Parts: sequence; C-alpha cells; structure tokens
Amino acid sequence: MSGAVSVEIANESGAAVDEAALADVARHVLDDMRVHPLVELSVLLVDEPAMADLHERWMGEPGPTDVLAFPMDELRPPAQAGGRADRASAAEPDPMPGLLGDVVLCPQVAAEQARTARHDVQDELELLCTHGILHLLGYDHADPAEHATMFGLQDKLLAAWRSERDSAGPAGAEGPAGAEGPAGAEGPEGPAVPAAPEGPAAPAGAEGAEAPAGAEAPAGAAPEGPEGPG
Repeated sequence: MSGAVSVEIANESGAAVDEAALADVARHVLDDMRVHPLVELSVLLVDEPAMADLHERWMGEPGPTDVLAFPMDELRPPAQAGGRADRASAAEPDPMPGLLGDVVLCPQVAAEQARTARHDVQDELELLCTHGILHLLGYDHADPAEHATMFGLQDKLLAAWRSERDSAGPAGAEGPAGAEGPAGAEGPEGPAVPAAPEGPAAPAGAEGAEAPAGAEAPAGAAPEGPEGPG
C-alpha cells in the first residue's frame, strides 16, 4: 500500500471500533483500484437513530441500514473489466485528486449482521467499508451481472487485504539479532532463540476527521444505495 491516500475516520456511533484498521483497509482498496493517491475519503460511523434518519431522508426507506455511500467528485478507476458502461475508459486521463465521497457505516447494524454471519464485527465493518467504496467508484448490484462483478471484486479485495495484513506479522516480533539456525537448535554458545510466531499486523494510526454536522450527507450528494453485501 502506498499510504498516501487520505482516509478520515469519524466515529460518532458510541461503539468501540478499530479505526486504524478501517483506514488501512480503505487505503488498500483505493490503492488496488488505482485511484489517484492524493484522493480523500471520509468514513463516518453513526448510531442507529442517525443512520435511520439518513436512510429515510436519502433513500425513502425506514429504519437503519448497514452502509450508505455519498459520492462527491466523479472519480473512476482506470478501465475495470465488467464495469458499467458509464465507467471511465482506458483512453480517458487519470482522475485528478479530490474528495471521493463519504461512506457512512452503522456499527450496531454491522454487529447484528456479524452475529448472523458468525464472524467478527470488525471483519463485517471492513467488508461494509469496502462495499461502500466500490459504490463510490461506480459499482452497483442492481442486476445479476452487476452483482456478480461487484461482489466478486469485493471478495478479491478483502482476501488480498487479509493476506497482506496477516503476512506482515506484529511489529517487533522478530527474535534478537544474531539468533540464527532452526528453532530449538543448540550451538556452541547455547540454545538458539526460537523463531518468533507470526500474527496479525498491528494497525497503523488513522487520522481523525470531522464528520458532516448532525451526520448529514454532503450537499448535492446522492447515496449510491444502502444495501449491505449480504
């Protein structure tokens, strides 16, 4: 990951969330989708009443949902196979940096879905964040072909992210310098230090961000569908 993409996280939900990991997965998705490295993305986490208000105001549907996406600039990644016809073609210039948009998540709804799916709430939030970013980039799942394209890409991005995260290992997990040889092997100076176990990468720090006042969507922005990836 380049790490240059600006991802702002604002947690107004009252729920404990690993904001750094959420920012990391967002950067990974934007990097893999070859979005301009100077683009800005806002991720807002809200509680159920705030999400229900947004859902009804922008989608005309009652109750809270899991994710909403509010695109700003008309940014698109370089030609993606299987995308919609209005997506940028290879002949078009690379998009200029700007505000991609807002992804709004509701951790409380995500927690319910995580229980149903029998996986971790953070995994569900990372899935929903990826889903919202793909909506901002023009992907949708209104018909079977679009659904297959979007969800296939979503699965691929998440698998690559988890593989990269898990292979990195925790910071500082290496053994002392000079400890060579296989784990448990004894040398003339005494037993070698066992090889350090691998584990999940420690999340990088994420920058905080101010969210739209009262969890309102940006002026002129229209959400790209509230459906979760279930």
